[in-house]
Amino acid sequence: MDAVTYPQHEVIEFVNQAVIPLRVAYNTEPLATNFNLKWTPTLIVLDPDGKEHNRTVGFISPEQLIPSLLLGIAKVHFDRDMFSEALANLETLLLKYPKSDAAPEAIFFRGVVKYKATHDAKPLKQAYELLDANFPGAEWTKRAYPYRLLP
Repeated sequence: MDAVTYPQHEVIEFVNQAVIPLRVAYNTEPLATNFNLKWTPTLIVLDPDGKEHNRTVGFISPEQLIPSLLLGIAKVHFDRDMFSEALANLETLLLKYPKSDAAPEAIFFRGVVKYKATHDAKPLKQAYELLDANFPGAEWTKRAYPYRLLP
């Protein structure tokens, strides 16, 4: 990723503005044990308390890195019940990177975030319908499948 992904201008700008990057060798103790690092690259999104919220293992192209990080940041906010912040990151991901590998999961979580914020089940069904229309074979479409039955 050093040769292809990290040098990209857009990646540099995003990382400098949105995250605090920390590079750790896969065998650096105690972090390797604490975070179960077994392969490189492994990208982990942590909250300010050091709790893991998202993990990506393996090479990520420049086109996929930013959406992956946006998803991780959204999960941090979601897990901390900061729904408006989570939704903002998911909306950015889906607006700027609608065909990214992270998009199906972002659509799923956008429906979940909206439901958690409002207790209205309509966004869950809408998430399934959007996933089924645009990503019919995706894992997240299958996970949202029960939502099709909602009124």
